[in-house]
Amino acid sequence: GLDGLMERCAQYKKDGADFAKWRCVLKITAHTPTRLAVMENANVLARYASICQQNGIVPIVEPEILPDGDHDLKTCQYVTEKVLAAVYKALSDHHVYLEGTLLKPNMVTAGHACATKYSPEEIAMATVTALRRTVPPAVPGITFLSGGQSEEEASLNLNAINRCPLPRPWALTFSYGRALQASALKAWGGKKDNTKAAQEEYVKRALANSLACQGKYTPSGTAGAAASESLFVSNHAY
Repeated sequence: GLDGLMERCAQYKKDGADFAKWRCVLKITAHTPTRLAVMENANVLARYASICQQNGIVPIVEPEILPDGDHDLKTCQYVTEKVLAAVYKALSDHHVYLEGTLLKPNMVTAGHACATKYSPEEIAMATVTALRRTVPPAVPGITFLSGGQSEEEASLNLNAINRCPLPRPWALTFSYGRALQASALKAWGGKKDNTKAAQEEYVKRALANSLACQGKYTPSGTAGAAASESLFVSNHAY
């Protein structure tokens, strides 16, 4: 929490940390996120970011809108814009130096239970539009979370975002957990003999996403064991 964060950040810096991350989670339902929830979470992220910078640590600001639900792409875009607008208002109120921050948002995607399936190009257009309306060009980088997408979906959508015809003043890259690890973990299976195979899967996925950051990724047809599996976890927490 925020209690004692100043002292903890000072110690983290002494221990060699240069970056920190704080995740705030919001969920789309018929009645959420409420205006109060959006404002409170934005304020917490801004206070954290300010404290980090006072201690020479780069804050990664992560307002995540969960993919749970059956909402469509347009609804997610609307909520994402409202949340990001609130976050950058709060960062301004707390005098956070935007050039010394990174944003880790969700991509704009429909809810996991939505009947309509959208193309990577549609997701890219909705995502970049939302970012252009809310994130100042002073922010140097946006590092997307994968949010329960399969490994392949996360790479294809990131690639489409970096090929989107709209101007994009930030570096658009990845900060994936499950979408980098799934095939590697499946190949490893907890067995020492599988270590090399797991490492190869991990490097393969990292390379795919590196290319996606440049808009140069094309599926090779030799995807990993779990590349197309959904990694969605309801109400994901860690």
